[in-house]
Amino acid sequence: MSENLQIRIENAFADIAPEQWAALPHVTRGGAAPYNPFLSHAFLSALEESGSATADTGWLGHHLLLETEGGTLVGALPCYLKNHSQGEYVFDHGWADAFERAGGRYYPKLQASLPFTPATAPHLLIADGLNLSAGQALLADALKEVTQRLGVSSAHVTFVPEDEIGIYEEADFLHRTDQQFHFFNEGYASHADFLETLASRKRKTLRKERRAALENGITIDWLTGSDLTEDIWDQFFAFYMDTGSRKWGRPYLTRAFYSLIGERMADDILLVMAKRDGRYIAGAINFIGSEALFGRHWGCIEDHPFLHFEVCYHQAIDFAIARGLKRVEAGAQGEHKLARGYLPVTTHSAHYIAHAGLRRAIADYLEHEREGVADTKAYLSEHTPFRKTDAD
Repeated sequence: MSENLQIRIENAFADIAPEQWAALPHVTRGGAAPYNPFLSHAFLSALEESGSATADTGWLGHHLLLETEGGTLVGALPCYLKNHSQGEYVFDHGWADAFERAGGRYYPKLQASLPFTPATAPHLLIADGLNLSAGQALLADALKEVTQRLGVSSAHVTFVPEDEIGIYEEADFLHRTDQQFHFFNEGYASHADFLETLASRKRKTLRKERRAALENGITIDWLTGSDLTEDIWDQFFAFYMDTGSRKWGRPYLTRAFYSLIGERMADDILLVMAKRDGRYIAGAINFIGSEALFGRHWGCIEDHPFLHFEVCYHQAIDFAIARGLKRVEAGAQGEHKLARGYLPVTTHSAHYIAHAGLRRAIADYLEHEREGVADTKAYLSEHTPFRKTDAD
């Protein structure tokens, strides 16, 4: 690794040149590395420019950029300075409460994550031509050093690929695990083809569920690209606000966010919309990567039995099979996804805790938590809806 590289902090993602960002892996479609739409300049800049992830909402950009002396971007770690723990999906509220009850100050903290997005993605982005492991280690060490220099309590890197965890552990980060449920496309020709891999009783249940979801004259549309008009976004935002207000209290994303992503990355977006009596009544937003469909959030203005499962899970499987995508990542938590063909998957995060006493307590907690996550995954893996084979 050249000694002529330097770390710079950038507060506004919009001030990072899109053409320089495009030189990093995973951030553009058609590159050598699998494309993740949440790492795109379009997505990350839209979060800030729309007012969704800004200093005013507790997400002050603090992006670590690895540059040459001439200012060429060769590595990055998207990061935010935060004064709360909302919109992260890896919960540390208990840590914050315990530390502050003991007289410490947990906030602000550094959060290296994709705001409001519980999807695993590479975080240590290193351009081709540099030594990958050395560049990743430099960024992880830099995050630790920035934490110490700012005097904040901690730095958290959430939804980390498993092959990056060792890099963080070398930099004194603690390893945390959790669980999601993903659908894996085994080369199915259709949803019916997938259903044939399930046990008979499970297969019949899901067929009945899908029929019931579309009763009362409900139909489903897939909207992407030029289909995503401002009128469609108005309707979807109404769903988001109605359901989000009941679920979270205050939805995170602004209406402007949807206009920006519709303008900048419409071909990377799938809206699954449910229609009844000539108007849309529910919908789910998904982002399309080169290998995966990422389900994000849904909303509705009418309640119908099983419609949530149809719009969010069954239709996502249909789309992934039609597009030849390898998997569907259906967001955070949700053991109810198991019965619908989604399998348990371990997710990973890394945490640097500056205070020695707090670090010891959290390290002990995480050791037991990892064991519990592994035990739960093993149990659920034995209770999938798939047919048992002779080998089983």
